[in-house]
Amino acid sequence: MPKDKVVVGIDIASSKFATVIATIPPEGAPNVIGVSTIPARGIRKSQVVDIEETVGAISECLEGAERMAGYSVGKAFVTVGGTHIQYQNSKGVVAVSEPQGEITQDDVRRVIEAARAISLPSSREIIHVIPRYFIVDSQSGIKDPVGMTGVRLEVETHIISGAATSLRNIAKCVQEVGVDVEGLVFSGLAAAEAVLSETEKELGVILVDLGGGTTDICLFVEGSLAYSSVLPVGAKNITNDLAIGLRVSLETAEKIKLALSEKPKLAVQPDEETPKEEKEADDSLDISSLEVDEDIKKVSRKTLVEGIMKPRMKEILNMIKIEIQKSGFGGLTPAGLVITGGGAETIGILELAKHELAMPVRIGVPQGVTGLIEEVTSPVNAATLGLILYGAKAEVGEEQRLPLVGRVEIKGLVGKGVNWLKSLLP
Repeated sequence: MPKDKVVVGIDIASSKFATVIATIPPEGAPNVIGVSTIPARGIRKSQVVDIEETVGAISECLEGAERMAGYSVGKAFVTVGGTHIQYQNSKGVVAVSEPQGEITQDDVRRVIEAARAISLPSSREIIHVIPRYFIVDSQSGIKDPVGMTGVRLEVETHIISGAATSLRNIAKCVQEVGVDVEGLVFSGLAAAEAVLSETEKELGVILVDLGGGTTDICLFVEGSLAYSSVLPVGAKNITNDLAIGLRVSLETAEKIKLALSEKPKLAVQPDEETPKEEKEADDSLDISSLEVDEDIKKVSRKTLVEGIMKPRMKEILNMIKIEIQKSGFGGLTPAGLVITGGGAETIGILELAKHELAMPVRIGVPQGVTGLIEEVTSPVNAATLGLILYGAKAEVGEEQRLPLVGRVEIKGLVGKGVNWLKSLLP
């Protein structure tokens, strides 16, 4: 019986670090065996600002997951995000190596390499080269050309690149704790793996991963990624507004925001008409029960939501709307918009998004894994679980994974040993 593979995902986000360890059976969904989440340290808007702090936080997060899983991590897939992420669509063309025969996997690899040859500044590195569709002898829209007969093979790809310094800093932080980076994955793409169905991608859908400091946007048309973008705003901006409006600390503001967002789930509305006094009582939020330092007893829920949080949410949704218009694919997404990430749990965002964007909107909850799912199946863990699903697919073939990692040289002690041996050879 073949031994199950183990895939590890480390999500380095603006507000939290999360590690998930899962086994990949030969058939069936990945099985989560270890999970750990801690508040982010040493990072701002998904970029490293303090190496030591970040390394310490990653180490702590990794140890928690390793203890739960009873497994020592050697390599992992890591999310990368931040406003330095950019995209461009590129075409590649090659002649089929055997025009009388069939298109092989080698031809596909060559045409993707040809598309990858784009002009990039030395300060940027490619993270992903994602084929959108292939063209065989002017026949467009082909998903997999292997086995077909043709003379000329073309590919339309979506290339995601990032700032070399940011990518290397994240890779360095992970390597410092003794873990090799198996692949850097754009956090928006990872979240899409976990929350979007194949039908939605085929119809055309927009994924919005509303994180703490940044918002990732991924637009899928005809089953493949056509546009990606990162906005420098997130759910922390809503917390900041609450802190300023109530004159409280950020920790207190975060507690109030979470309490507001959880309340509707817990409340059960009776069938009888609620007396006016009870309605007024329902409108006030008892802050004294949240164990905060400030001397605030009760505030109006309506004032907080309508007066402070809603204007900021409207602004974020407006920025998303502008990005969708800028992409040029806005009319090709009948499946609507899927909001995921920690910000998706903010009170009232679903109704507001439907109103502001005038399209179907749903909250994206991660799917497709088994095991410790109670620990991880919430929108906040979309990118973390997406790493596992991405890793499970990437394990299928070595040649498939190599172009995705980009030119980042990520090797551990083994790599250093190999380089040393090479240096001794004549």
